[in-house]
Amino acid sequence: MASRHTVKLSKIVEEHKLKILHTSKDYESAVLTTADVNRPAMQLTGFYNYFDPKRLQIIGRVEATYLDTLTHEQRREAYERFMAYDIAALVICHGVRPSSACLEMAQKYDRNLFITDQDTSDFQADVIRSLHNYLAPRTTVHGVLVEVYGEGVLLVGESGIGKSETALELIKRGHRLVADDAVEVKQVSKDTLLGTAPEMIRYYMELRGIGVINVRHIYGVGAVKPETGIDVVVRMEAWEEGKIYDRLGLVDETEEILGVKVPLVTIPVTPGRNLAVILELAAMNNRQKKMGYNAAQALAEAHDLAIDNGTF
Repeated sequence: MASRHTVKLSKIVEEHKLKILHTSKDYESAVLTTADVNRPAMQLTGFYNYFDPKRLQIIGRVEATYLDTLTHEQRREAYERFMAYDIAALVICHGVRPSSACLEMAQKYDRNLFITDQDTSDFQADVIRSLHNYLAPRTTVHGVLVEVYGEGVLLVGESGIGKSETALELIKRGHRLVADDAVEVKQVSKDTLLGTAPEMIRYYMELRGIGVINVRHIYGVGAVKPETGIDVVVRMEAWEEGKIYDRLGLVDETEEILGVKVPLVTIPVTPGRNLAVILELAAMNNRQKKMGYNAAQALAEAHDLAIDNGTF
C-alpha cells in the first residue's frame, strides 16, 4: 500500500552542508512534506496569493539584488511579512550574508535560516532531486528484484513457486540481487520506479531447505546492488494444462505499480524449464523493445507482407 513520507529538515541541512544561521525550537523534529521549493521574489514585493509556506524557500541573486534596492525599513517590513508565515526554512544562496533585518525577523518569528555557497540553480536542482527521492510515493511488493543485463526484473508469484531459487541461479550466472521476499518500490518520477530492500533484510535470501543466507558474504559485493529501476515484471505461475499462453508476444501486457504501467511477462513454471535462461532472454527482449525493435511485430509484418506479395 502506498504511503506518504516526510524527511527531516536536519537531514537535508546535513546532506547539502548548509551553514546554520538560526534554527527554530522544533528544528530537530521539523520535517519537509513536499518536494516543491519556492523562490519568494513575488512574496518579498508583497504578493502572497497562492503562497505555500511549507515549501523550502530559496533566495538567490535576483531576490538578494532586489532587497538591496530597498531601504533598511523597507527590507525589515518585507522580511517581517515573509517570516510571519510559518515557513519551513529559508536558504540564501551564493554565500551571501543576510541583512540584519533578515536575521532579526528569523529570531523574532523563530524561523530556520541557512546559507549555502552553491549557485541558486545548482542548489535548487540538487535539493529538489533529494526531496523527490525522500518523499517519493512508495509501496512494498512481495517478490524478488534482480538486475539482469542492466534491466531491473521484478519476480512475483505465489509463495513456493521458485522465485528465490531462480534469482539464485541468476546470481550464479553473474547477475545481481537487489531484494528478496520484500521489495520497497518508490516512484521517483512520472514513469520511473526504483526498487530496493528493507534495510534489515538487505542482501539476505531465504531458501527452503537451506535457510537464510547473506548473498553479499557468499558471492561477494559484485553479486548485489542497493537499488535498481523496475523495467519489467515477470509473473511466475504454475503451468495449467489447457490454459492458453502467449506464444508470439504480440500483446503487450502491463502491471500497474503506484500508477506506473510496467511491462509484464507471464512465465509458466514446469519441471525441466531453465527459468534463469528464460529470464535473461526476457530482460534482453525488454531492452530491445525499449530500443525500438520488437521481434514479434517484425515477424508479423514480414508475414503480412509475404501474404500481400503472394510469396508466402
